Amino acid sequence: MQGTTRLARLSETDYTIENPEQDVRGRRVVDRHGDEAGTIDDLFFDVEEKRVRFLRVSSGGFLGFGESTILVPVDAVVRVDPEQVQIDETGQRIRGAPALEAEVVEDDERIEDVYRYWGYAPFWAGPGYIAPGYPGERRA
Repeated sequence: MQGTTRLARLSETDYTIENPEQDVRGRRVVDRHGDEAGTIDDLFFDVEEKRVRFLRVSSGGFLGFGESTILVPVDAVVRVDPEQVQIDETGQRIRGAPALEAEVVEDDERIEDVYRYWGYAPFWAGPGYIAPGYPGERRA
């Protein structure tokens, strides 16, 4: 692990997406079968490298009550179009992701846990990296 990574919510900074057409906030997230799994309500980016690392996806609830919020690594994105972003996972796997807690983005170990859930190496890891406790069968 590299230490403490500084991730920030795009909406809480003065930064913008260089090309507005590439801003995926507000787009629906669909699973590998095209079924809706939520909406991207924000992006988390690496402050040092100025690269988006996670989609913040919200689903369920009504008027903000009962809503679930998760982080999805950008590595999981397989297609982007003007209305939606497709994630290479099943809807069940997306719905089963751990709920987002604010402190996750302030702790490399917690960030690594999110990557582990999705079956991807953290962005700071080199080729061949396998996280401790890697499930090995990410594609359910």
